[in-house]
This record gives sequence, C-alpha cells and structure tokens, in this order.
Amino acid sequence: MAFSTATVTTAPYGSWKSPITSDDVSGATKDLGGTTIDGRGRLIWLEFRPTESGRGVLVLEPENNGGEAVDITPKEFGVRTLAQEYGGGAFTVSGDVVFFANYNDQRLYKQSISSLDVPPVPLTPDYGGPLVSYADGRLDARFNRFISVREDRRESSLNPPTTIVSIALGSKDLQEPEVLVSGSDFYAFPRLDSKSERITWIQWNHPSMPWDKTELWVGYISENGEIYKRVCIAGNDPSRVESPTEPKWSLDGELFFVTDKENGFWNIHKWIEFENKVVSVYSLEAEFTRPLWTYGMNSYEFVESSKQKNLIACSYRQHGKSYLGIIDVQGSKLTVIDFPCTDINNITSGNDCLYVEGASEVLPSSVAKVTFDDDKSKAVDFNIIWSSSPDSLKYSSYISKPEFIEFPTEVPGQNAYAYFYPPSNPDFQASKEEKPPLLLKSHGGPTQETRGILNLSVQYWTSRGWAVVDVNYGGSTGYGRVYRERLLRQWGIVDVNDCCSCATYLVDSGKVDKERLCIMGGSAGGYTTLAVLAFRDTFQAGASLYGIADLNLLRAETHKFESHYVENLVGDDKDMYERSPINHVDNFSCPIIIFQGLEDKVVPPDQARKIYQAVKEKGVPVALVEYEGEQHGFRKVRSDLVAHLLEQNSDYM
Repeated sequence: MAFSTATVTTAPYGSWKSPITSDDVSGATKDLGGTTIDGRGRLIWLEFRPTESGRGVLVLEPENNGGEAVDITPKEFGVRTLAQEYGGGAFTVSGDVVFFANYNDQRLYKQSISSLDVPPVPLTPDYGGPLVSYADGRLDARFNRFISVREDRRESSLNPPTTIVSIALGSKDLQEPEVLVSGSDFYAFPRLDSKSERITWIQWNHPSMPWDKTELWVGYISENGEIYKRVCIAGNDPSRVESPTEPKWSLDGELFFVTDKENGFWNIHKWIEFENKVVSVYSLEAEFTRPLWTYGMNSYEFVESSKQKNLIACSYRQHGKSYLGIIDVQGSKLTVIDFPCTDINNITSGNDCLYVEGASEVLPSSVAKVTFDDDKSKAVDFNIIWSSSPDSLKYSSYISKPEFIEFPTEVPGQNAYAYFYPPSNPDFQASKEEKPPLLLKSHGGPTQETRGILNLSVQYWTSRGWAVVDVNYGGSTGYGRVYRERLLRQWGIVDVNDCCSCATYLVDSGKVDKERLCIMGGSAGGYTTLAVLAFRDTFQAGASLYGIADLNLLRAETHKFESHYVENLVGDDKDMYERSPINHVDNFSCPIIIFQGLEDKVVPPDQARKIYQAVKEKGVPVALVEYEGEQHGFRKVRSDLVAHLLEQNSDYM
C-alpha cells in the first residue's frame, strides 16, 4: 500500500497528516526477551505481545524457510520473572527441554519442546502467590538439578533475600530449593563449566549498583554437589573500583568475563587459573556490554573456525554505534564484521552461524541469522528471523534518519551526545521561514542509553512535522565509566542541564523553534522532565510517564534493587528535598500530562497523584492518566497514550 503522493502540500510543522497512527505505535511493536537454541540447533526466542496484555511467549523458529513459527508457551502461561523487579533471564533451554518462570505464580516450570501437547510441569513449590521469583538459571546435568538466582519475598517485599539455589529435578515430590550461595545483597550469572566441577557468579552489595562495583567469584563443586572452595577473581582490590560482569566458561574450561578496571570501559578479560591472575583479551575504549538492569545479557559467544578454535564473537559500542566483531584470543586481534545493524544487544551461537539481536535507523529491533566464511572473517549471509515491527517497513518513505550530535554542556570542555531526528514526510513541507517544534526525550535509568534505531514512537512525531531529539545526558552508559559517573551526586543537575543545553544547541543551530520546545520521559526520564519544568524555563510543555516527583518518597518506597541508588545519585536529605519537583510546585508554569501504572512498585502511584494534585491546585493545566494492571513501563496496547500526548502538545505546534 503506497501512502505518498506526487503532490507536496505546504502546511505548518506539526499539522502534517501521517499514515503512522497511534495504533501502529502501541500495538505493532513486540519486545524481545532473549534468544537461545534447542538441541537441534533451532532458534527459540521470547517475545512480549502488547496485543495479549504484554504476555511473554516462547516461539520456535519455522522448520523450513517460509514456514510458520510455533508458539511453545501454552495460552494459560506467560514467560516472565519479577526477580529484581525488572526481570530478564526468564527461560533457558537444554536439549529438548525448556525451563521457564511463569508470570502469574512466579514458579519455575519445565516443558518438552517436542511434546507441546503435554502441559508444563512445575519444579518449585506453590507458595500461594507470586512470592518467590527465579531468574538466570542453568541446568546442572551432573547432579540432575537446576541452578538459579532466587528472590524470596515471603517475609519482606521491600528487602527480600537474594541467593543462588539448586532445584532438584529427579524427585517425585516438589522440594524446597537448596541454597548454594548466600550472604550478599544481589547475585547474577551463575554459570557452570562443561563438567559441572566449577561454578562462577557475580555478586554485589548495597549501596553499589552492578555497574558501580561487583565481585566475580568461582566456586569448586564437590562430589556431593556442594561448593567446598571459593575464590574471588575480580572486584576485591580495594585500590581499584571495577564492575566485572557476564562470566562465561569456554569449552576448554577457561573463564572469560567483562570488566572495566583497566581503561574505564567494559572490555573482555580472561582468568588464568593456575596463576590466579586476570589478563585482557582485547583492549579498546568501547563498551563490550551494557549495565545489568535485567538478567540474561549475552554480549559475546565462543565460535570455532576451520583454522582457529579460540575465537570470540562480540558486540561493542563506540561513539554512539554498535559493531559486530570477531576476536582472535591468541593473537589479540579484532576483526570488524560488515553488518547492517548499528545497534546490537545479545548474541546467540547457532550451528555454524550467529543469531544477533540488532537494529538500525531503518530496521526495527530484529533477530538476524548471520553466516560466516570458514575463517570467520566476514559475513556471507544475513537473514532476518524475527522482527519487533515487521509492518514498519511500509512506512520507509516517511522515516526520519537520526543525526548523531555532540553538543557542549554547561561544564567547559565537557560535551554530551544525542540523536536528532528532523521532520520527514514526503507529502508535506513547511514554509522556509518556519522552524519545527521540538520534542526532547529523556531516557530512563538514568543509567541507560538511548540508541539511534527505528522506533515508530519517534516517527509518529517526525512524520507530523515535529523534530525529535533523544538525549544521552551525562550519566548515560555507552561512553565509559567517567562519563557514566558524571551523574553521581548530580542527578537533577547534570541531566537537567544537558537536556536544556541540547535544546538550546538545536535552537542556536537553526534546527528548531525556540518558542515550541516540549520534553518527555519515562521513569528516571520522567523525573528529569519534571525537574526541568520545575527548575528551568527552557520548555513550554512536558509529559511524564511513571516519573519520579518526590525523591525521599522514592527512597522510602522503591524496591530493593534501587533502594540505595537514589542516595548515590543525589546525596543527603537536604539534596533530596531541594531536587524533588514536588517541593517546587510554584515554579511550574506550563502544561503537564502524567501517565501512571497502578501496579508500579518502582515508582508508586502516589508520586503521580501528589504532583498532579499540587499542580492542579496551582491552576496550571495538568492531566493524570492512570492504567489498571500496568507496572513500571507499559506492556499493553496504549494507543490512547499517544493520542493524549498529541492533544497535550497541539497548542505548541
């Protein structure tokens, strides 16, 4: 179906007609929850479907090219864990068996892939509700058990203990999981070597977040399955702060992992066991992983070639772009693979291929099958297996491609980064005298990174004549530890200043209209949005999605994983009060719209209601839209959200 016409209409920016609807934005895009392969080498992926209220479904790739993919997960189940609130690592596959966490009861189940008519079998006890969650698990074939991270909320939902446990698989009766590792506040990446003689994991404690400071450990397993000896491999040097992550055993029994101790960037390293020392595999000022917000990350894989067995396929980010590479471990050489994606997340090793989660400025989040030559020096075939939004390609003529920009901040000599999307619609143009309105997006985390990839929620605006800029303010990941730590004790200052500096830079560059600047963000980005509107007068309207209004209330009510995070980012009680938008309602002077899920445990609904009531009492235009059944981040179809946003900003076009 063709939407564009030969006639180009002259109309004001913001008034252009677009075929990209709110239904397209909210209902067409599926999220990916990880990939793996089964015993026959077939790809299995987890997709979250907005049209099914965000239900997580495991899907098996088609048997033949052109065939239909097969849903593994029965309709009465949903694959998702609530461990650490953000989840991830909700399933794993071993041979013909898939192990998964079920959303409704949070119990672990196993299911035969070849006998899908047989219902999943529970592996963990029923506690009468979703009180105990499991994540990031692996099968231990030697002892016929399943090793997993467990978060136990039976006694406390605010401070539940996290441990590494083993779940017996051979017993007829369900047994209470046995604790293997405990004592720290958090655990991730329990990984067994090929003989199940050693186990590795990372752990960390309050007040650190996993991108601040972690420890990497190895445990030696006895004949009866117990861990009888433990060695700390990285993260225990008091003179050096580092955050090791993503440990993985090679088939030869060598331990590899990613850490940032040498150059401030997450690079791949190897443990020399007989010397108990760590060596760099390849050093580069680039990030070979991302922050551990969710379990189950997989940024690199071991691959084999006909000539060289010791190869690692990896992805890394540098200057706002992802690269696919092959590292020759023995030669310490990196070969960059020609690859059409500018954004890469996880990598799964298949039979003589790689499955890569990637996207680009014209390609939505997808899974690509990449086949290499014998030397693993170049890709010879590229095939899309899965797409988050396959229908988005029909809007190709309307797509606005991002420009990676570097702009000066308020700190002399320090720059920050963003992706700028100009208005784009083949059917319309504006007068030469007019500048477009700007929608600035502030990402969440705040320790996350926005990426310049195809996203219909951006194209919805640009195709209507808006300019959009997505900011990676100081504190974002993807640019090394020093850049990430700009936000320590400076949240509500650096992010606010950088967002305002970015808007000012675009105004001064002649790209947008100074009188029509809007800002929006979700979660931590919602806080930045509210703080910008409370403390600065740069913008004329704003939208906060499950954003933070009261930092002290957030500290008191948020979940365990982030319960000390705000202290690291802000400081003491005085700083918390001064930087909380709720305490500066008199400063609000422009329209605000607030969206909030009523089951949100990260940012409780009271925050949204409190800021709404206070702004309303002042007489400033404000709207609050609440959603039943939604948690932190909306997973259901929300076309009304986009419509509300458009209506909110219509007066500023």
